[in-house]
Amino acid sequence: MLNLRGYTLALYCILHTVDASRIDLTATSIPNYVLDYAPLVWLHKEDPYMPSDIGQQLGHTTPQVNWKPIHGAPSPLTLNNLDSLNDLGNTSVFLTSIEGIDADPQPAWFRGVTPDENGQTKDAVTSTIIVREHGDNIVDAFYFYFNAYNQGNTVLGMEFGDHIGDWEHNMIRFENGTPKALWYSQHSNGQAFTYDATEKQDKRPLAYSAKGAHAVYATEGNHDHTIPHLNLPAGFLVDTTEKGILWDPVQNAYAYSYDDADGSFHPYDPAYPVSWLRFNGRWGDDALPGGPSLFGQPKYAAGPNGPQFKNLVRENVCPDKPCVVLPVRIWGTSR
Repeated sequence: MLNLRGYTLALYCILHTVDASRIDLTATSIPNYVLDYAPLVWLHKEDPYMPSDIGQQLGHTTPQVNWKPIHGAPSPLTLNNLDSLNDLGNTSVFLTSIEGIDADPQPAWFRGVTPDENGQTKDAVTSTIIVREHGDNIVDAFYFYFNAYNQGNTVLGMEFGDHIGDWEHNMIRFENGTPKALWYSQHSNGQAFTYDATEKQDKRPLAYSAKGAHAVYATEGNHDHTIPHLNLPAGFLVDTTEKGILWDPVQNAYAYSYDDADGSFHPYDPAYPVSWLRFNGRWGDDALPGGPSLFGQPKYAAGPNGPQFKNLVRENVCPDKPCVVLPVRIWGTSR
């Protein structure tokens, strides 16, 4: 007999109408260049937290406000009804893990899906593409990467900044279908490079996902992010990247266009769910109260907002100003 969690997951699988293994963005109307130049991501081979299915995350969580389950929340919760939580708690809603962020041992779903030899996350939709047109033949294509769990940095022997749910991304700015520059998101900051400066496989730029933390960098190696907007090879808060496992996110991705006039998302395939993109809450637990902390920073932090909060409307390649687009791949200031 299925327990309640198993029953919820079974219902989710029945209601989940998109077969991840059959996604083919080339059969949609998404601009060809958005796929032709889509980043390939090198994952660290020792990262215990691989890319994760966006929808399956919901089956492992309970929507809560102030650590209390929301009365009247839809059950099962799916990518097709997630924005209904906006009426029940709006930005105060946290998709709280059933086992708890500090579960020991950690549940298997934290670990995600390891890409196969073709770069696919089999049976899991682990990425989404959002295309925003500026006009004048300028287009921004956002490539979002999802992980069920984020492992923070270790400082003075203590790990901090762990959280459920993790969204990182690249953005490519195109002019007349030609890639001009890329943004690499790194926690709450990032770096911008010209397309010509990026390392590539054929014409697809490469991104390097940090072990555990999943910030994306333009180079492999160590990356210190102690000082905002700096990326140095050594320091206090070091992310590590390497050419471990090559992931091709667009093989298992939903794709949408974004209309900033009314903030609406339009799927390139009508089967793709849309509601989840309008969810105003957090993709994880709230910060764990009373837990260990380092310099006021908790070991278990709050989960992140979703893609709509990642500055989809931006004037420059960077989400803030001033913006420096680096012409070479170096460690150093990002703006």
